Amino acid sequence: MRRIIFVLFFCLPLPVAGALAPELKRPMDADSVRFAVIGDSGSGNASQYQTAAEMAAVHHEFPFNFVLMLGDNIYGGKSPADFKRKFEQPYQPLLDAGVKFYASLGNHDEASERLYKPFHMDGRSFYSFQRGNAEFFALDSSHMDSQQLDWLGKELDNCHATWKICYFHHPLYSDAKTHGPSLGLRRMIEPLFEKDGVSLVWAGHDHVYERLKPQNGIHYFVLGNSGQLRFHDLRPSPETAKGFDTDRTFALVEIAGGQLYFQVISRAGETVDSGVIAANAHDPN
Repeated sequence: MRRIIFVLFFCLPLPVAGALAPELKRPMDADSVRFAVIGDSGSGNASQYQTAAEMAAVHHEFPFNFVLMLGDNIYGGKSPADFKRKFEQPYQPLLDAGVKFYASLGNHDEASERLYKPFHMDGRSFYSFQRGNAEFFALDSSHMDSQQLDWLGKELDNCHATWKICYFHHPLYSDAKTHGPSLGLRRMIEPLFEKDGVSLVWAGHDHVYERLKPQNGIHYFVLGNSGQLRFHDLRPSPETAKGFDTDRTFALVEIAGGQLYFQVISRAGETVDSGVIAANAHDPN
């Protein structure tokens, strides 16, 4: 596949991001569902801007329509200036292109963020939406109470989409040293995922990228390094399918019928992981 050079100009130094677009491993079907995934993004630092610049460069070649946000969307202050510096400015090219962002809340977020219109939460800390043959469930993993569990069980049970994709902040599986898996949360929601045929689960919190081997038929991803990073924090286990902990990343996903294509790209434009998952199958490659 041909490679394209993108020249970008930003007020922040960009020694690597956006210089060379990665080879995109996508079918680009006319009716496919195309989106990106970011986690722990809202640092407001140069690395977040550089990762966002790479996302904007890739969008020219792979025009995804929306972005899943895995929490910790705005670190620190929550003033209008903070939202501008930590979200609006880095992702302005994507916002100008009509890309929509669908947020979930992390432990560094505040409940008031659900009222911020560009996060498309409509005042709810947990919600769902459908695109094509996929249904997406944004959960509030910091406050997994009985109300949310009842809602999730009913929504999953009534969902007949080919792809059921859940995303939230705290990972059920993780081999990162700093946080690791949220075992209490796993006990609460994993039985619902298994009962109702959830296909994929995306989480952040640990500032690394990790893809786990399927757990009872479910594909678990950790992507908490789109703005923050903990160098060499990953401690791979036999359940680690792929890991990366030396730079920031984001993911691209395309759902084409019964196939889901994923590609994880670093701030420097390097592809650090990619594969294909078949609906209701256990092997991603």
